[in-house]
Amino acid sequence: MKIKMKKLLSILTLLILTIQVQAQNQPLPRVIILATGGTIAGAGASADRAGYTAGKIPIDDLIGVIPSVKKIANISGEQVASVGSQDMTVDIWKKLAIRANEIFAKNEADAIVVTHGTDTQEETAYFLDLVIPSDKPVVLTGSMRPATAISADGPKNLYDAITVAINPKTKGRGVLVSFNEGIYDAREVMKMSTTKTDAFGSPNTGPVGQAYDGRVEYYSSAVREVNPPKPIVLTADTKLPRVDIVYMYADAPADMIDMLIAKKVAGIVIAGVGNGNFNKAYMDAVKRAVAAGIIVCRASRAPSGRVVLHDEINDDELGTIVSDDLTAQKARVLLMLALTRTKDKKQLQEIFFTY
Repeated sequence: MKIKMKKLLSILTLLILTIQVQAQNQPLPRVIILATGGTIAGAGASADRAGYTAGKIPIDDLIGVIPSVKKIANISGEQVASVGSQDMTVDIWKKLAIRANEIFAKNEADAIVVTHGTDTQEETAYFLDLVIPSDKPVVLTGSMRPATAISADGPKNLYDAITVAINPKTKGRGVLVSFNEGIYDAREVMKMSTTKTDAFGSPNTGPVGQAYDGRVEYYSSAVREVNPPKPIVLTADTKLPRVDIVYMYADAPADMIDMLIAKKVAGIVIAGVGNGNFNKAYMDAVKRAVAAGIIVCRASRAPSGRVVLHDEINDDELGTIVSDDLTAQKARVLLMLALTRTKDKKQLQEIFFTY
């Protein structure tokens, strides 16, 4: 009996050693970090003051702050832009998307992490989600405190984003935002605080998972991930039409809408009150915009809920479409891209109900 037990222990020991050797020989996942600047790369004059300049620190220096990450992934970085996200542009979006698609097409990496300022991070995330067809992970992150601040949150957020990106369960989930240990779907995520480190949330759905102590746990999936729509094709030659947002408020005049009609914009998203509603001045101006051939989308300034088609406003009669549960800023992103496919209102509405 003792001899059999010794043989069993020897076999188990050999098996464990074999697994360890195989694990050591297994190549680390390849992650390319595409940096755009933002607070995570910001530098301030004083560690205890809020003021800083965004995008001052290059990506290689940000990676150098977290040397332990090299034990879990083969990391390289590329500086796509160095701006505060309030200065994010459609051209930078296109550069990011085209480079990301090139990385995956050429098999240069197993995952991509994008460092980004927080102000417009939700818009960039949704844009990339719409135009990157690969099921390989793309994860955005940033920080609320500059790199020079006391208790800067950037290094932890970047480390978490990398662990999310290399986790096998992340594949096929579309573009994600990893922030303050929460993992958020690109379509649903929204910046919820101006200054707090717990800045992001998803008012309609909540986070899809959590990153903590190097572990990644998912506890929900977005419906559109289960049956993802076809990505919108984007090339260097793609020209995105101008779409603007007009904010509705009590006793708002229609001057902004009339100015946009004069500018001959392609689309207008109205951040209406409540269920995408607006006053008589806006109603009359929207009729003028529709008559001028402008696509008008009703969204809401409320942070959650959906704008219902043909509810308090007869959209067929007015000639408008609705954003479903997209915020005004994300409705603008989708409308810009959708208009590269079609100008038919029924088709556009179906896109808003699908993407």
